[in-house]
Amino acid sequence: MKIAVCVKQVPDTWAEKKLRDDDSTLDREAADGVMNELDEYAVEEALRLIEAHGGEVVVVTMGPERAAETVRKALSMGADAGVHLVDDAFQGSDALATSYALAEVLSGRGFDLILFGSESTDARMSVVPAMVAERLGLPQVTFAQKVNVDGASVSIERLTEYGFDTVEAAMPAVISVVEKINEPRYPSFKGIMAAKKKPVETLTVADAGLDAAQLGLAAAWSTVAQFAARPPKAAGTVVTDEGDGGSKIAQYLSEQKFV
Repeated sequence: MKIAVCVKQVPDTWAEKKLRDDDSTLDREAADGVMNELDEYAVEEALRLIEAHGGEVVVVTMGPERAAETVRKALSMGADAGVHLVDDAFQGSDALATSYALAEVLSGRGFDLILFGSESTDARMSVVPAMVAERLGLPQVTFAQKVNVDGASVSIERLTEYGFDTVEAAMPAVISVVEKINEPRYPSFKGIMAAKKKPVETLTVADAGLDAAQLGLAAAWSTVAQFAARPPKAAGTVVTDEGDGGSKIAQYLSEQKFV
């Protein structure tokens, strides 16, 4: 079995994020880049499937040069190879452009499963897995909290508000997973050293045969019209209880439309 896992480098979750003044896109240089947390669960699930059924795991990412760090982390966890789409033409690409680039690179490589995290922590859109599946003409099974492979079919437990649904699809298929599916492993020292020798294919727009007119900020279907810095946190209101503290608190809550 051959599994692709699409991963993304995002700004550290705990870092202060800001938009760039020149083009209103996320300033990725303003914070440390890390692997999208939800993608770690996808990598872990792919590794577990390969350990159970045999095969190989290939991680695929689209991003600037430093996104290679995210590919190497996945390789140190145990993935076998990587593909890194890197080109200045990708800067500012929206979900549509990202899904186009990923689908073109994934197509024709013989993957039985393509795994994603359910969403990225920098955008929170949760649409790229569905878009990639549509572009590739593959079934998609999303929000998986459990994955089972049986012959040429895959079944999942799809997380819902009331529990889960069991959904089955023929392979090849696209799967997105939620954080309840597993506990990602930490890269071992042996894994970190081995990752340095694993192959990573680096592709530009031209190398991948992509249409540059469909990529980047100029081709984005969604844009930021305007933005402003978050205002400083206002000082709190102090209520002195002189026998009427309860009334003062009730009045304050009413004025703030909390009650």
